[in-house]
Amino acid sequence: MKIAFLGDIVGKPGRRIVQQLLPGIIKEQQIDLVVANAENIAGGTGATPALIEELRSYGIQLFTLGNHTWRKREMVAGIDALPHVARPANYTEHAPGKGTAIHKLPDGSLVAVINLIGRIYMEPVNCPFEQVELELKALPREIRIILVDMHAEATSEKAAMAWHLDGRVTAVLGTHTHVPTADERLLPLGTGFITDVGMCGPYNSILGVERKLVIKRLITGMPARWEVANEKAHLCAVILDINSVLGKPNSIERIHLVEA
Repeated sequence: MKIAFLGDIVGKPGRRIVQQLLPGIIKEQQIDLVVANAENIAGGTGATPALIEELRSYGIQLFTLGNHTWRKREMVAGIDALPHVARPANYTEHAPGKGTAIHKLPDGSLVAVINLIGRIYMEPVNCPFEQVELELKALPREIRIILVDMHAEATSEKAAMAWHLDGRVTAVLGTHTHVPTADERLLPLGTGFITDVGMCGPYNSILGVERKLVIKRLITGMPARWEVANEKAHLCAVILDINSVLGKPNSIERIHLVEA
């Protein structure tokens, strides 16, 4: 079985490159399931149910979110009607939505995606290490393939989660920092890991944002409204080749493609 996981999709350029390149990736790589982080799909911050459905039409089956989950009122109101979307599981229990999304493949097998958010340099949330144990305990016992999106700022926190879960989940895939890291690997007990998958969005930017705006804010210290850069987009993802019986990856491959 092959699963493709797309890094944070940023705004219209990110959605555009997914529309252009994902069908070819699915066909050429014989992908069985596509998962993507969608927390930046709506103008660079947040997501809406309508844009989630747009991305589903391009071939993505499961979605994760992050610290911008609640930026759009449409998502706050509509997330409970989106079973294919997982928001950070370690948000308060009063938050709508759920922290795990499950997809049934044509052969009847189930794949679970757990979404977590870090605490270092991030907003106050519940402990991701305690919460992931609750999410794993609640999963149906027949689920062997479990992906964890660790949406976090600190590389140490992402690595700690991967080592904590080594041998118990299929992969821990880092998101949030929008820069692909060159450390994809299989840990000793079989779990796949990468510190950050990267982003699907405008490359000649600052994390997807118009460069001049970020530079001005850093120089002046004055607040600014971020705008997604209008530049050629790149698509960053990883492809997991998985032994579906054991639920362990045979390999994890990083891909980085440029918009035509």
